[in-house]
Amino acid sequence: MSTYTWPYKNEFGLREDLSCDVLVLGGGLSGCFAAISTAKAGRQVILLEKGAVVRSGSGGTGFDHWESACTNPCSGVTPEEIAWAYVHEQDWYSNGIAHYIECREGYDRLLDLESYGGKIRDTEGEFAGAPFRDEKTGLMFAYDYKNRFTLRVWGSTFKPALEKEMKRLGVRILDRTEATGLLLSEENGKKRCAGAMGMDVRTGKFLCVHAKAVVLCMSRPARVWLFNADTPGLCEFRPFQSIGSGHAMGWRAGLEFTMMEKTVRAEFSAAGRSFPPYGAGNNHNTWYAATMVDARGVEIPYVDRDGKELETVLDRYLPAPGQKFFLKGGVIDDPKYEYRGPETLPFEELMKRGYRLPFYADLSRMPEYERRVIWGMMVGEEAKTKIPIYQNYTERGFDPRKHMLQSYGTGWQSASFLEQERQFFGAPGGLMHDWDLSTNIPGIYAAGDQLYASDCAGFACATGHYAGRKAAAYAESQGHGSGETFPVQGQEETGKVSGPDASSFSSSSLEEQIQAEMERLYAPLLVNPEEGISWKELNSAISKGMQNYCGGVKCDELLSEGLDLLEGFSQSEAKAMYARNPHELMRVHEVLDILEVAKLVLHASLSRKSSSRPLCFQRSDHPEPDPEKDRHHIVIRQENGTVMTRDVPLDFFGDLKSEYEARNTDYHPDRKDA
Repeated sequence: MSTYTWPYKNEFGLREDLSCDVLVLGGGLSGCFAAISTAKAGRQVILLEKGAVVRSGSGGTGFDHWESACTNPCSGVTPEEIAWAYVHEQDWYSNGIAHYIECREGYDRLLDLESYGGKIRDTEGEFAGAPFRDEKTGLMFAYDYKNRFTLRVWGSTFKPALEKEMKRLGVRILDRTEATGLLLSEENGKKRCAGAMGMDVRTGKFLCVHAKAVVLCMSRPARVWLFNADTPGLCEFRPFQSIGSGHAMGWRAGLEFTMMEKTVRAEFSAAGRSFPPYGAGNNHNTWYAATMVDARGVEIPYVDRDGKELETVLDRYLPAPGQKFFLKGGVIDDPKYEYRGPETLPFEELMKRGYRLPFYADLSRMPEYERRVIWGMMVGEEAKTKIPIYQNYTERGFDPRKHMLQSYGTGWQSASFLEQERQFFGAPGGLMHDWDLSTNIPGIYAAGDQLYASDCAGFACATGHYAGRKAAAYAESQGHGSGETFPVQGQEETGKVSGPDASSFSSSSLEEQIQAEMERLYAPLLVNPEEGISWKELNSAISKGMQNYCGGVKCDELLSEGLDLLEGFSQSEAKAMYARNPHELMRVHEVLDILEVAKLVLHASLSRKSSSRPLCFQRSDHPEPDPEKDRHHIVIRQENGTVMTRDVPLDFFGDLKSEYEARNTDYHPDRKDA
């Protein structure tokens, strides 16, 4: 019997201290752009990424479309129109600031990506003559062919291009390094950013990075309600390791959150409850607007906003008469029905009309260019579809010219879920911030999925670049010269800091934080595996507890019972988790963060004393939906174990255009439109 040997050197207990102007946590799309914009501003940058930047994050393997490119040369809408449409569509429980940044700067980020080597247009003329292609620019559009503000892109080319650009700019990238905790100084009783801590997930070495500013660019939470120890990661829409560690470390540090009570019935999960995303025929997002047929081969009609059945495939991509624009999967102008945009009829109506299950996507009935762009490009570029779906299905004989693909579930999701099976999807909660994307602790900024009401790739890239600019300006204002760069040294003697002015980091309070974090991170190594529990066991217990006590219908008694359960986990099971190597130790840290996020959700849910349709929030003890007295953001934080809340008006961000322009007079992108 062979003995397995860990292939990396053992650095448990070793400590490395580094310093920089701006520290970026998370190397997904938002983190890469935060690092790039900070470096271009002349600040010295370090980026921590749990995986490998070249393919990490939700967009690491690719994505097929870029929403809200409102300033592209073919666009028929303005940033103001689409940003306000987002706000109104979400009934004001929306992030007007971040959505406006997305709409105002999103296309600029696409041009940046193109300059780095990413592909954003049909340069080879593969789709020449198609109604979704602009012949002058080669740009290709999705969903609304009239207003042309959502672009089809080759997203699989983007992360390698971003990594290359960061290296060109001198960003120090620390791959395989998990961020675990924020480092804070205190001045006159007020907290201030001092950096962050983490661990090398291959060697176990402890890392402390001292920084003037930190940009949080980590993921939204996951694995809170749904987890299967036997099939982890099989069907998750986002990467398995993206579980909301930034939310957890922010909650521990005292950062403010909002809309954390909002969770939706699950659509994808790592719990074996769904098929791989976009691996089943449907008519949403990547597959829009696939022709759908029933079990008899009878075509299911599409209808427009006003309920009129559409006669041609092209009609599916055009607004209804009198409708300014529509965005598939969300915003529509002046809706008259609860279903969104040109879509097949609601499922219940289809059953009444006699259509028979199962349904199928039948691309053979579509024009050749639509068939090729859906199956060849969109499915080929969307996250986690290029190899498991497009390549594997093709190799096994699937031919969209003559084969249909069965549709599961009742909509674009690939399975139906129970009400208690929840997830953070569709503009979920996150960090509260101001117009600088700054949090309540000076020097800590946020972007992408860390923000409340976060969105897709364009949202991540635009807010990442924006937060990086603001963090760079803040770092310059903190002194140590006029923003000059400085070299980051290698590993130093334990307890010492590399970089400039190391004496400024010798505060005993900082050292106490560092020692406490080291003790917390390494504690599972002291647990005997024969007597302890695995990370999978506690993750499963948390998920079951959240289903039982924070499911589709909530009340004070259930939520309080849930908190008692989770606090019990913290005092017993959490301390009994073992780890035998750095990888298992990382998984333990993830579950501890999932436990923190679950508590945050329960506290936020207890704070809202009424039901809310836009927040997908139902209480049996407070059934009145959206009373005027409760129509506000509940902002929540904790300080030394005490939970505090405050109310913020839904329209706190003011007029989007004027507020943005007042704060960004120095933003003049180098436009490169063809």
